Amino acid sequence: MTPEVDLVIAVHDPARPIDRAVGSVLDATDAEVRVTVVVHGIDPDLIARNLATRLPDPRLRLLPFSDGRRSPAGPFNAGLDAADAPFTSVMGSDDTLEPHAIDSWLRVARRDAADVVIARLRHAGGAAVPTPATRPFRSRRLDGVRDRLSYRSAPLGLVSRARFGDLRFALDVPTGEDIPYVTALWFSGAGIAYDRRGPAYLIHDDGGPRTTFARRSIADEFAWLDRLLAEERFSTLPAAARSAAVAKLIRIQLFGAIFYRADAELWGASERAALADVAARLVETGAGVHEQLSRRDRDVLDGALDPARPATELIAAAYARRRFLAVGSLLPRRLRFALHREAPLRFAAATALQAR
Repeated sequence: MTPEVDLVIAVHDPARPIDRAVGSVLDATDAEVRVTVVVHGIDPDLIARNLATRLPDPRLRLLPFSDGRRSPAGPFNAGLDAADAPFTSVMGSDDTLEPHAIDSWLRVARRDAADVVIARLRHAGGAAVPTPATRPFRSRRLDGVRDRLSYRSAPLGLVSRARFGDLRFALDVPTGEDIPYVTALWFSGAGIAYDRRGPAYLIHDDGGPRTTFARRSIADEFAWLDRLLAEERFSTLPAAARSAAVAKLIRIQLFGAIFYRADAELWGASERAALADVAARLVETGAGVHEQLSRRDRDVLDGALDPARPATELIAAAYARRRFLAVGSLLPRRLRFALHREAPLRFAAATALQAR
């Protein structure tokens, strides 16, 4: 077959609902699609049994892969290496697509001559995921800075092999393997479109803990930062692009690392020092973007930068910033930044419009 889309699913556990994921693609896609299930570090027969009724389908293939790592980067890269369709796509083994999602993405790609099509995301049985917080109603010729594309953390949708055939997920990092990948996409100058109203990519939470959710040290959790900052394609970006990327990394990765370590006992001296180092590097790279953050965001950032600040205060600040309607969550310390693109008022408004 000559597929239009090579879709890659990595699976590392036979308990994952892989048949559900594969079925959501093969049973409801009119376009020529090939699904490559990369069997990561386990006996391929265990997965083959789960897909026994589907394996006669020429649109499905199993690819055994082992690299001794607990990261999905290796198997996703193996699937991308084996692709030869004009577009590639990746998908979690727990997740599904609404019927004809890929058909819709391809229509958008053709209509807008797009190199990348961003999928609409929704929690299965629940709410839409309002990222990225684009300019109101914008769906084509998206811009990494003006449309806040960094807030879409995973490359879900379509990616052109002609434009990004050599792009791969970061190896040798325990988590965050997709951050350098998507940063390269969003700030590439490529044609990027958003299938804003099409069938959604559905995120499921019933498949058990994901490998990326394991608790790690700060050094391990932010190992991807060294990789990102060392990449020429990032270091040579315009300052506005680097600032836009860092705003997201502070809000999501840095503040998330603090929020999900709510036990003060986890914050020993070495962890606080590592956190301060990460925060300082992000602030330096962001070229002043931290000034546009809310007052409560800045409280968390100040605590992260100061290892002497009691851990209880750091944790309390991380929780306080999540009271999003409080005045301190809506205004920066310097009011002249209140209407900046990354400041909370405009960001919240764009997010609310996206959620509609």
